[in-house]
Amino acid sequence: MNHWLMKTEPSTFGIDDLERAPRRTTTWDGVRNYQARNMLRDDFAKGDRAFLYHSSCAVPGIVALMRVVRAGYPDPTAKGPGEPRWYAVDVHLEHPVAQAVHDELQHLRLGDVERVAAPREVDVIAPVLKRQPVVG
Repeated sequence: MNHWLMKTEPSTFGIDDLERAPRRTTTWDGVRNYQARNMLRDDFAKGDRAFLYHSSCAVPGIVALMRVVRAGYPDPTAKGPGEPRWYAVDVHLEHPVAQAVHDELQHLRLGDVERVAAPREVDVIAPVLKRQPVVG
């Protein structure tokens, strides 16, 4: 099982949108970066865990735990010649965290996240970029 950090701007799509989604599940689509596309297509698997990270906001940080409920498939929002070029996954909100986890993510340890989110499978969160695996 992999662990991912999935970054979004809450003004575009955030935890509030995910909480309102039917069954708290939605398609993570619209990714237009080739490295991220490759991970969505090749590496994301059903059952993987993910941290929802809010960026470009007053308090950036991890705001929820999610689970991948459908592995990579052609992005339904991608239209045009050469498709399928882009990929999406479906994610389910497991639960929000009580307080955004944001300080020094590259040095964050499981205990820091566990206080607010209670994930059990992660040992250490390494430096991360959008949709990059969390090292455990």
